[in-house]
Amino acid sequence: MNDIAIIKRNNSVISAKIGLQDWLVHAGFITLTILLPAVSHMLGLPVRWLLPMHWPVIMAGLVYGWRSGLMVGLLAPATNYLLTGYPLPPILPAMTAELAVYGSMVGLVKEYVDSRGYWAVLAALAFGRLTFIGVVAAFGLYGSSYFSYLKAAMLPGFIALSLQTALLPPLAAWWVDKVDDTKEE
Repeated sequence: MNDIAIIKRNNSVISAKIGLQDWLVHAGFITLTILLPAVSHMLGLPVRWLLPMHWPVIMAGLVYGWRSGLMVGLLAPATNYLLTGYPLPPILPAMTAELAVYGSMVGLVKEYVDSRGYWAVLAALAFGRLTFIGVVAAFGLYGSSYFSYLKAAMLPGFIALSLQTALLPPLAAWWVDKVDDTKEE
Protein backbone atom coordinates (compact mmCIF):
# COMPACT_ATOMS: atom_id res chain seq x y z
CA MET A 1 0.00 0.00 0.00
CA ASN A 2 2.86 2.33 -0.75
CA ASP A 3 0.93 4.82 -2.91
CA ILE A 4 -2.33 4.71 -0.99
CA ALA A 5 -3.00 6.63 2.17
CA ILE A 6 -5.07 4.33 4.38
CA ILE A 7 -6.40 5.21 7.80
CA LYS A 8 -8.49 3.35 10.32
CA ARG A 9 -11.53 5.10 11.71
CA ASN A 10 -14.33 3.51 13.72
CA ASN A 11 -13.11 0.02 12.83
CA SER A 12 -13.30 0.74 9.09
CA VAL A 13 -10.60 1.15 6.53
CA ILE A 14 -11.00 4.54 4.88
CA SER A 15 -9.01 5.24 1.71
CA ALA A 16 -7.84 8.80 1.27
CA LYS A 17 -6.78 8.11 -2.32
CA ILE A 18 -8.02 5.49 -4.75
CA GLY A 19 -5.14 3.43 -6.02
CA LEU A 20 -4.58 0.16 -7.81
CA GLN A 21 -4.86 -1.85 -4.62
CA ASP A 22 -8.25 -0.27 -3.84
CA TRP A 23 -9.52 -1.23 -7.30
CA LEU A 24 -8.26 -4.77 -6.81
CA VAL A 25 -10.02 -5.07 -3.46
CA HIS A 26 -13.28 -3.85 -5.01
CA ALA A 27 -12.83 -6.21 -7.95
CA GLY A 28 -12.34 -8.99 -5.39
CA PHE A 29 -15.63 -8.15 -3.67
CA ILE A 30 -17.44 -8.01 -7.01
CA THR A 31 -15.86 -11.32 -7.97
CA LEU A 32 -17.20 -12.81 -4.73
CA THR A 33 -20.68 -11.51 -5.61
CA ILE A 34 -20.39 -13.60 -8.78
CA LEU A 35 -18.69 -16.71 -7.38
CA LEU A 36 -20.78 -17.21 -4.24
CA PRO A 37 -24.15 -17.28 -6.08
CA ALA A 38 -22.69 -19.32 -8.97
CA VAL A 39 -21.31 -21.96 -6.60
CA SER A 40 -24.58 -21.94 -4.65
CA HIS A 41 -26.55 -22.53 -7.86
CA MET A 42 -24.15 -25.27 -9.00
CA LEU A 43 -24.44 -27.07 -5.68
CA GLY A 44 -28.21 -26.74 -5.68
CA LEU A 45 -28.19 -24.65 -2.51
CA PRO A 46 -31.20 -22.47 -1.75
CA VAL A 47 -30.00 -19.04 -2.87
CA ARG A 48 -33.15 -17.33 -1.58
CA TRP A 49 -32.25 -18.63 1.87
CA LEU A 50 -28.52 -17.88 1.67
CA LEU A 51 -28.52 -14.57 -0.24
CA PRO A 52 -24.94 -15.21 -1.40
CA MET A 53 -24.58 -11.98 -3.41
CA HIS A 54 -25.45 -9.84 -0.39
CA TRP A 55 -22.57 -10.91 1.89
CA PRO A 56 -19.66 -9.32 -0.03
CA VAL A 57 -21.62 -6.09 -0.58
CA ILE A 58 -22.30 -5.69 3.14
CA MET A 59 -18.70 -6.63 3.94
CA ALA A 60 -17.37 -4.00 1.52
CA GLY A 61 -19.46 -1.34 3.25
CA LEU A 62 -18.41 -2.49 6.72
CA VAL A 63 -14.71 -2.62 5.94
CA TYR A 64 -14.16 0.13 3.37
CA GLY A 65 -17.03 2.52 4.03
CA TRP A 66 -20.15 3.70 2.30
CA ARG A 67 -18.57 4.64 -1.04
CA SER A 68 -17.10 1.18 -1.48
CA GLY A 69 -20.30 -0.49 -0.36
CA LEU A 70 -22.28 1.64 -2.79
CA MET A 71 -19.94 0.88 -5.68
CA VAL A 72 -19.93 -2.87 -5.06
CA GLY A 73 -23.70 -2.87 -4.49
CA LEU A 74 -24.39 -1.02 -7.73
CA LEU A 75 -22.02 -3.08 -9.87
CA ALA A 76 -22.69 -6.56 -8.47
CA PRO A 77 -26.14 -7.32 -9.97
CA ALA A 78 -25.37 -6.03 -13.49
CA THR A 79 -21.96 -7.73 -13.56
CA ASN A 80 -23.56 -10.95 -12.36
CA TYR A 81 -26.26 -10.76 -14.97
CA LEU A 82 -23.77 -10.10 -17.79
CA LEU A 83 -21.60 -13.07 -16.76
CA THR A 84 -24.12 -15.60 -15.45
CA GLY A 85 -27.61 -14.54 -16.48
CA TYR A 86 -28.63 -14.01 -12.83
CA PRO A 87 -30.41 -12.21 -11.32
CA LEU A 88 -33.13 -12.43 -13.95
CA PRO A 89 -33.89 -9.16 -15.79
CA PRO A 90 -37.27 -8.48 -14.13
CA ILE A 91 -35.68 -8.39 -10.67
CA LEU A 92 -32.43 -6.63 -11.67
CA PRO A 93 -33.61 -3.06 -10.87
CA ALA A 94 -34.95 -4.00 -7.43
CA MET A 95 -31.87 -6.01 -6.54
CA THR A 96 -29.51 -3.27 -7.74
CA ALA A 97 -31.29 -0.70 -5.58
CA GLU A 98 -31.39 -3.08 -2.60
CA LEU A 99 -27.68 -3.91 -2.75
CA ALA A 100 -26.69 -0.28 -3.30
CA VAL A 101 -28.64 0.64 -0.17
CA TYR A 102 -27.07 -2.24 1.78
CA GLY A 103 -23.53 -1.26 0.88
CA SER A 104 -23.90 2.48 1.39
CA MET A 105 -26.14 2.39 4.45
CA VAL A 106 -24.00 -0.10 6.36
CA GLY A 107 -20.93 2.05 5.74
CA LEU A 108 -22.64 5.30 6.75
CA VAL A 109 -24.21 3.93 9.92
CA LYS A 110 -20.99 2.21 10.93
CA GLU A 111 -18.95 5.33 10.38
CA TYR A 112 -21.24 7.80 12.14
CA VAL A 113 -23.41 5.84 14.59
CA ASP A 114 -22.28 2.29 15.37
CA SER A 115 -18.57 1.59 15.14
CA ARG A 116 -19.04 -2.09 16.03
CA GLY A 117 -21.29 -2.62 13.02
CA TYR A 118 -24.20 -4.64 14.40
CA TRP A 119 -26.75 -1.80 14.25
CA ALA A 120 -25.24 -0.75 10.94
CA VAL A 121 -25.99 -4.16 9.44
CA LEU A 122 -29.51 -4.21 10.89
CA ALA A 123 -30.28 -0.69 9.59
CA ALA A 124 -28.86 -1.48 6.17
CA LEU A 125 -30.83 -4.72 5.91
CA ALA A 126 -34.06 -3.01 6.94
CA PHE A 127 -33.65 -0.10 4.52
CA GLY A 128 -32.39 -2.37 1.75
CA ARG A 129 -35.39 -4.66 2.08
CA LEU A 130 -37.76 -1.68 2.12
CA THR A 131 -36.04 -0.36 -1.01
CA PHE A 132 -36.47 -3.73 -2.70
CA ILE A 133 -40.18 -3.79 -1.80
CA GLY A 134 -40.61 -0.22 -3.04
CA VAL A 135 -38.93 -0.84 -6.39
CA VAL A 136 -40.90 -4.06 -6.92
CA ALA A 137 -44.14 -2.18 -6.23
CA ALA A 138 -43.18 0.87 -8.31
CA PHE A 139 -42.24 -1.19 -11.37
CA GLY A 140 -44.95 -3.82 -10.94
CA LEU A 141 -42.36 -6.63 -10.93
CA TYR A 142 -44.45 -8.98 -8.83
CA GLY A 143 -46.78 -10.59 -11.35
CA SER A 144 -50.33 -11.33 -10.27
CA SER A 145 -50.14 -11.14 -6.46
CA TYR A 146 -47.93 -8.61 -4.71
CA PHE A 147 -48.21 -10.20 -1.27
CA SER A 148 -47.55 -13.72 -2.55
CA TYR A 149 -44.48 -12.43 -4.33
CA LEU A 150 -43.21 -10.64 -1.22
CA LYS A 151 -43.72 -13.75 0.88
CA ALA A 152 -41.76 -15.89 -1.60
CA ALA A 153 -39.04 -13.28 -2.13
CA MET A 154 -38.54 -12.02 1.41
CA LEU A 155 -39.27 -14.65 4.05
CA PRO A 156 -36.60 -17.19 3.11
CA GLY A 157 -33.86 -14.56 3.39
CA PHE A 158 -34.43 -13.89 7.08
CA ILE A 159 -32.07 -16.73 8.03
CA ALA A 160 -29.29 -15.18 5.96
CA LEU A 161 -30.08 -11.72 7.33
CA SER A 162 -29.75 -13.06 10.89
CA LEU A 163 -26.44 -14.71 10.07
CA GLN A 164 -25.16 -11.59 8.31
CA THR A 165 -25.99 -9.49 11.38
CA ALA A 166 -24.22 -11.92 13.72
CA LEU A 167 -21.19 -12.84 11.59
CA LEU A 168 -20.23 -9.91 9.38
CA PRO A 169 -19.40 -7.26 12.02
CA PRO A 170 -16.83 -9.45 13.82
CA LEU A 171 -15.45 -10.65 10.49
CA ALA A 172 -15.10 -7.01 9.36
CA ALA A 173 -13.35 -6.07 12.63
CA TRP A 174 -10.93 -8.97 12.17
CA TRP A 175 -10.29 -7.91 8.55
CA VAL A 176 -9.56 -4.29 9.53
CA ASP A 177 -7.19 -5.43 12.28
CA LYS A 178 -5.24 -7.51 9.74
CA VAL A 179 -4.80 -4.72 7.15
CA ASP A 180 -1.08 -4.03 6.75
CA ASP A 181 0.53 -0.59 6.63
CA THR A 182 -2.31 1.21 8.35
CA LYS A 183 -2.15 4.00 10.83
CA GLU A 184 -4.61 5.22 13.40
CA GLU A 185 -6.15 8.60 12.73
